[in-house]
Amino acid sequence: MNVLLDTSDEPLRAVDFASTDALLRDDVKTLGALVGEILAEQRGPAFLDDVERLRRAAIRRREAQAPIGALAEVLADIDLDQASDLVRAFATYFQAVNLAERVHRIRRRRDYERSGAGAQPGGLRDAIGLLARQGVSAEEVAALLPRLRIEPVFTAHPTEAVRRALLEKERTIVGCLVADIDRNRTPTERRADRERIRLALTASWQTAEAPAAKPSVADEFEHVGFYLSDVLYRVLPVYYETFEDALREIYGERFGEGGAALPDVLGFGTWVGGDMDGNPNVGADTIAATLSGQRALVLNAYRNDLASLAELLSQSVTRVRIDDAVLARVEDYRYQLPKAAALLKPRHADMPYRNLLSLMAARLQATVEESVHGYPDAPAFLADIALIERSLAANQGEHAGGFAVRRLRRRAECFGFHLASLDLRQDSGTHDAALAALLDKPDWESLDVATRATRLHSLLDGDAPPARAAANAAQSTLEVFRAVARLRPRYGERAFGPYIVSMSRSAADALAVLALAKTAGCVDGDGRVPLDVAPLFETVDDLDAAADTLRALFADPMYRAHLRARGNRQVVMLGYSDSAKDGGMVASRWALQQTQIALTALAHDSQVRIAFFHGRGGSISRGGGKTERAVIAAPRGSVDGYLRLTEQGEVIHRKYGIRALALRNLEQTTGAVLRATLRPRAPEPREAGWRAIAAELAQRARAHYRALVHEDPQFPAYFRAATPIDVIERLRIGSRPAKRAGVGDIGSLRAIPWVFAWSQNRAGLTAWYGVGTGLERALAEHGRDALAEMARDWPFFGTLIDDLEMVLAKSDPAIFERYSMLAADLPEGDLHARFHPGIAEEFERTRRAVLTIKGSEELLLGDHRLRQSIRLRNPYVDPISLLQVDLLARWRAAGRPDDGLQQALVATVNGIAAGVQNTG
Repeated sequence: MNVLLDTSDEPLRAVDFASTDALLRDDVKTLGALVGEILAEQRGPAFLDDVERLRRAAIRRREAQAPIGALAEVLADIDLDQASDLVRAFATYFQAVNLAERVHRIRRRRDYERSGAGAQPGGLRDAIGLLARQGVSAEEVAALLPRLRIEPVFTAHPTEAVRRALLEKERTIVGCLVADIDRNRTPTERRADRERIRLALTASWQTAEAPAAKPSVADEFEHVGFYLSDVLYRVLPVYYETFEDALREIYGERFGEGGAALPDVLGFGTWVGGDMDGNPNVGADTIAATLSGQRALVLNAYRNDLASLAELLSQSVTRVRIDDAVLARVEDYRYQLPKAAALLKPRHADMPYRNLLSLMAARLQATVEESVHGYPDAPAFLADIALIERSLAANQGEHAGGFAVRRLRRRAECFGFHLASLDLRQDSGTHDAALAALLDKPDWESLDVATRATRLHSLLDGDAPPARAAANAAQSTLEVFRAVARLRPRYGERAFGPYIVSMSRSAADALAVLALAKTAGCVDGDGRVPLDVAPLFETVDDLDAAADTLRALFADPMYRAHLRARGNRQVVMLGYSDSAKDGGMVASRWALQQTQIALTALAHDSQVRIAFFHGRGGSISRGGGKTERAVIAAPRGSVDGYLRLTEQGEVIHRKYGIRALALRNLEQTTGAVLRATLRPRAPEPREAGWRAIAAELAQRARAHYRALVHEDPQFPAYFRAATPIDVIERLRIGSRPAKRAGVGDIGSLRAIPWVFAWSQNRAGLTAWYGVGTGLERALAEHGRDALAEMARDWPFFGTLIDDLEMVLAKSDPAIFERYSMLAADLPEGDLHARFHPGIAEEFERTRRAVLTIKGSEELLLGDHRLRQSIRLRNPYVDPISLLQVDLLARWRAAGRPDDGLQQALVATVNGIAAGVQNTG
């Protein structure tokens, strides 16, 4: 019997699976049986009995409202080795059920398409069909396509990084589940698949979840490189084919053969190796190493594709005509690459395509080796692909290889020789320190904006800095710009994304980047700095002031000249994480909404196109949630055919870990951008009143949030006691420190570990604290009907309420109380008694308000699948949480040693993250 994953549990609870989820249930049971067998094999039957005892106690606590203390007693003073393995056992369950659920999403899509019910909601066919029904013409779509751009940007994440060895094992499991997705495998094949899954799960059990050493930037590159080169490289041409098919199906000949071609609309970015903000491990060296590594990955992928194409394109000159340009290119490369030419087989002499493809692979190898015979750039490689594609098209080869060559061309157009654009990011304070050294002005940062701008203008005019230009304090910053100048010609214009300035507060912060770049010699042939400068507005106050900052920047003649050279497009990055940490989720979202409205109007008045770059995280309080809903809820006119957003941590894994799901995510995102651009929401006369209510709500929620988080002097001590932040700060899963330089208060802590800590203790406080107070007042002053109308008819508010509901449903006040009790005996006093009652009251206030607005008696009644998923997972998360509380008390009492206790705690952190899924 499967005791770990038997989701029926008839004596304890009744779980009602929908008929459409029957195969999901079967997959979960199959995986569960294997997990149980593996646990018994690896740790013995007695260990499996312990797991079952804990599981059933956790279910009783949930289903029969048994006291939480009874479950806690079972876990008290457990042996450390036993604790770590219990956590791994439950985490293995999460791995199994997460993979089964992701594969089931693929199954549901296939079932939907086979049912004949039409286009699956959210996909490209659905979005384009909806636009056509709304009166969008083919000409309108064709006019948008040249400026349509979707660009996910992968960032290193200091609280989540699945080891590549484990990712590859997950891929094996997924492959086996997908192979039998419709139950068409033979019994023999199914047995073989089961053994492959057993091997992957057992090897995963025997592999440490995190490396013994703290990951380097190179390790983070390897992690992100997996998704870029192993998943998205494969998915990209399928995305374009799906897009083209949808356009042809809905609009016919306008996008058929000879019609409007689909341009390069999709690209990818990365921060790994270029995000210097607060990370001393990142600089000119990592920038060079990252670009080199990315080029190696993509060139290797191209060589593999060329080898496959060489096998496929075996056309003989005696059977079909081949363009003279192809024949000439073969002879040219025979001369340029004599060693490679000597390896061509004589029996293939009548196969020009095969020979050319082999020689192209040799030229790519020469590119890797930096030989003079290598390709100078990606366009030269694309020119060779185009020769073959044109020859096939002209000589009855469309169905004899044209499709496969077109796929390679799409990849080369997107990934070039750079794979992904590398963004650069640095704090404005670092630039100020460099300028203070260069200009021999220690008080530089304290000078007013106008004075700094005047001096920066002189640098941009070519005035040389004083003799202190070689000051050590400026060297690392100048070396970054020198690296850009050196590497950009080698890797291409698209190798670098924008240069992002954290903590941007004035026009001088953007001018500082141009002045430093010019001082370092980072200019193009026209003397212009070849980088987009993107101010990042992070706090609520900075967001409120963003329009004034950009207005001043656009009025600066030197910056305006730079902007003209960059196509009159200004990238603006919006910080979801720090603004929410600063003022709470509602104040953050409202400030972001208002900023986008103000900047969209400013862009129109200034005749500048503003491209918003959304710095979103994985959790709801850091801007997470469904991307397509966020796009539709964006202010009218702010999307404008462009979406650039950060993807990090478990979000990358969830969205891009499986090829079919990566494609679905890209479809949904593109469809939402098309809809928001071509047919944004109609003007709504009620919206002025709604905005007034939202402004009141944001102000009150922010005041209540800040009174606790930022203004109560005892709260930092409570936070450090009632969360596992001290464990999180020691995790070896990111190259970046958990704190900015500072005194160790809440303000110096980065937003990701801040949110992660509150998700670990099951409170989720960062998403809802203060919101209940604001909603309660709004309900009292405006009535339930007014707020219910806002939630129903205004996407901004409806998304906010739905996101709150999800976080509340995932939170567990009873378990959080156990964490809070860790603060009962501190040098500062009984901080549990001081803070817990108010936090618990605010949680209940928020829950009541959300249920009132939604007209519901329970959370998530309208989302059966998510409600059931949480219900099934909780009994496996609860024991890990209570075990973490017990281990935290023991570890802290022992002086926080770096020993087995800490390792057991790290295991609990990983286990809870796997179960809760939204970490930070």
